[in-house]
Amino acid sequence: MSQPHRPARRAMLSVAAAACVLCALPAHAADTIKIGLITALSGQSARAGEALTRGMTIAIDEINAKGGLLGGRKLELVRRDDEGNPAKGVLAARELIYKEKVAVLFGGLDTPVSMAIVPIANQEKVPFMGPWAAGTAITHNGANPNYVFRVSAVDEVVDKAMLQYAQKAFSASKVGLILVNNPWGESNEKGIVAALTAKGMKPAGIEKFEANDVDVVPQLGRLKAAGADVLLMVGNVGPSAQVVKSLDRMGWKVPVVSHWGPAGGRFTELAGPNAKNVHFVQTYSFFGQQTPVSTRVVNELKAKYSDVKGPDDITPAVGVANAYDATQLAALAIAQAGSTKGEAIREGFYKIDRYEGLIKTYVKPFNAQAHDALSENDYVWAQFIDNRIVPVGSTK
Repeated sequence: MSQPHRPARRAMLSVAAAACVLCALPAHAADTIKIGLITALSGQSARAGEALTRGMTIAIDEINAKGGLLGGRKLELVRRDDEGNPAKGVLAARELIYKEKVAVLFGGLDTPVSMAIVPIANQEKVPFMGPWAAGTAITHNGANPNYVFRVSAVDEVVDKAMLQYAQKAFSASKVGLILVNNPWGESNEKGIVAALTAKGMKPAGIEKFEANDVDVVPQLGRLKAAGADVLLMVGNVGPSAQVVKSLDRMGWKVPVVSHWGPAGGRFTELAGPNAKNVHFVQTYSFFGQQTPVSTRVVNELKAKYSDVKGPDDITPAVGVANAYDATQLAALAIAQAGSTKGEAIREGFYKIDRYEGLIKTYVKPFNAQAHDALSENDYVWAQFIDNRIVPVGSTK
């Protein structure tokens, strides 16, 4: 090569050497694996959104402390507030998918919000993990391939459990339904009626209320006139509290067996002293005998959050527990995938063999036909005692 070309050759070698140095550098912030969370972070259900955040954060901290995933990449949580509004949930989902490039999307509290996000997740091939919303159609959405998974309760299973509990605990024979008038209420109406039909029963009556109703006396009056001896209730914190207050105004002391909506926020504050009379389903409780996993998680929560002194302060427990296990399972799926591509992560969920979690030990929790990791065997019944969510019959 002639003399005039040597400087150019040296420049090219320098660029190549610099590129090699850059290749050798450790992963930095831009190389984190982003996990998105869309949930209510404000309003009456903000406490539940914070519980999901804490469960995910503890799991992410554990995973990162062990070296992260895919050769040392750390997980990063990116949150958005949907305010319980489906339209805002969709906007948040689009931002997290297109702008933040999340590997897995988590959400949220409300079935209508989750149902609005499901088509986007399936269309864009981004795994969508549900740690709270229980609408049956969230995972049973008809898509093939289906990118939606869940570690939470499922309406059609909860509905059977609610009826069974009402009969066992209160000898119910005439069941009245009081349901929020939205897709979550519709999901449970279908499930409860099916559960009753399977036992040769019919509902004493079916009444609906709006999410912003402050007086449910007319609906409850019709159920009382129909002879209902127990109420099966489905609604989030605010409207469920209005049902209790309306029962107080009527002086009607009827047992109330509820989906887990009341656990999502300031139920005792809004419902008053008779909040304790509502028995509701949960997937987990930090009270009672604990496992090594739960002991570790409680200690980590106490170390990270100054307001957590013990199990009393981990509320709602289902938010923390569902989100913690769901995050760990999502991390295992990413590890199995060896990639952050949605299609690979989806297949990674099917490859999970065994995980000793907080709620239970999961053994092959997902397959092509089953995208729900929890079953009716994973439910417990709880009530509020002194503003604490404790298993029914327990005062500890």
